Amino acid sequence: MVKVFSNKPTVAFLCLLAAIFYFGPAENSASAERKAGVQTPIKSAAEQSTIVGRIAYYTITREELEKRLMTELHPYDYENNSGQAEPADAKSVLMKMIAEKAMVIEARAQGYLNKEDIRSSVKRFKERRLVNLLLQKYIQGKVTVTENEIKQRMQADPKLDEARAKALIERTKTNKILDRYYSRIYAKSGVMKLNQNFPKVIKLHDRLLRNPKQPRKASWIQTSQVREELTQSEKDIVLARYNSGKITLKNWFDALCEIVPPRRPRDLNTPQGVNNLLERALRMPLLVSEAESLGLDRDQEMLTQVRDYEDRRLLSETRAVKYKEVTEPTTEQIIAYFGQNKESFGTSKSLKIDLIWCQDLKTAKQARAALDSGKDFESVRQQYSPQKEGKPFNTHPGSEGLFWKDLWAGDPNQIIGPVKGFYRQGISWRIVKILEKTPGQVKQYSSDMDSRIRSRIMSERSKALITRYGNELLKKYPYQIYADRIKDIDPLNIP
Repeated sequence: MVKVFSNKPTVAFLCLLAAIFYFGPAENSASAERKAGVQTPIKSAAEQSTIVGRIAYYTITREELEKRLMTELHPYDYENNSGQAEPADAKSVLMKMIAEKAMVIEARAQGYLNKEDIRSSVKRFKERRLVNLLLQKYIQGKVTVTENEIKQRMQADPKLDEARAKALIERTKTNKILDRYYSRIYAKSGVMKLNQNFPKVIKLHDRLLRNPKQPRKASWIQTSQVREELTQSEKDIVLARYNSGKITLKNWFDALCEIVPPRRPRDLNTPQGVNNLLERALRMPLLVSEAESLGLDRDQEMLTQVRDYEDRRLLSETRAVKYKEVTEPTTEQIIAYFGQNKESFGTSKSLKIDLIWCQDLKTAKQARAALDSGKDFESVRQQYSPQKEGKPFNTHPGSEGLFWKDLWAGDPNQIIGPVKGFYRQGISWRIVKILEKTPGQVKQYSSDMDSRIRSRIMSERSKALITRYGNELLKKYPYQIYADRIKDIDPLNIP
């Protein structure tokens, strides 16, 4: 009997193949995943649980708050040498999230979505999600891999293990299926190229490449040049038409800018080079047209993801605009700030530690008792920890955050714990052995520290400005928080 392996490739695998399919094989895997928009699926409204806050048409769920609260607990200022980090609380984080929603609402009202870079970015994101849906729908159930095929592939390349061999076979088969599918879409789309406009493309490409209006460090055409240095009439030059649309010079340059500069075609000074890139530029709109004809543009999860992406872009743009209002500190202010925060600019305190992670407090207490009874550290780790491998390492206030004070209270050759610490994406219990303890050293001010001090001041001023702006908007847009639903949220309260 022939054994058939999984005929349902993972979503991430399909997204990666989709990216390779419509962007071409020249991109590496990481780039392809980014272009494919691979991300954790967003829950639909029906799946969301208790609402803990709302403002206008936005709601924030308990799950969203807990996830954000955990993120806020992790250190973000790794240059902070003071070790004075304080834990974030549920209410303050919820208010921060609501203020961010207010900024997004205001950005929509101010027409930020009409900015060309944001509009283009959102359009690309939506198109990629649509094409992913289309290709996943088409390929699902069509790829099978047999045990014999895997054996043959491993025999041809002994360096492959079973999983890698299976993945390569899946990729090859999927690409063949998708190529045939795209050929059918292309054939029925009525593509007609306007070759007479190719000389204009060559001329404009040469202009942007060799004679940019603004000096640039890079030797290649940048996205900003396409946006700012081409006239609207030049952007609108039509290079191809198809049943439901057209490809313009702007689309052609967008396709060029999608390619990592070292891998961009070097024959774009020829009609054939222009045509080859035009073929690449046609892929996305033809696939999008097919997806829309099947009604995939009404998929609610996809629409939610697009809306979420819009919000992220709007919040980012709001911050960028507001940051421009931040004033640079004077030399006097830089010196005064250093005088008030000397410890932050000196040599950081550090500890060399070894540790035993435990799955819960009960296990941590058992591990500590075993150590107190005389068992050696390594044997206790093997017995009680889910993480069997470990070795001493150096840690600092900026990486331990609010847990630093527990560790710094210990002395060399002392065992601390059970104490909490950051473990992977959460918090867990640990037993810590202090091996070395190095106090920080305060430095004297010198002018070569100015850029670092200025950066810290600007960062603090930017955060303060955004906080003030958010609070101002909360006076404009009514909001509501449900205090009774968040009073028991404490990410530090682990079993």
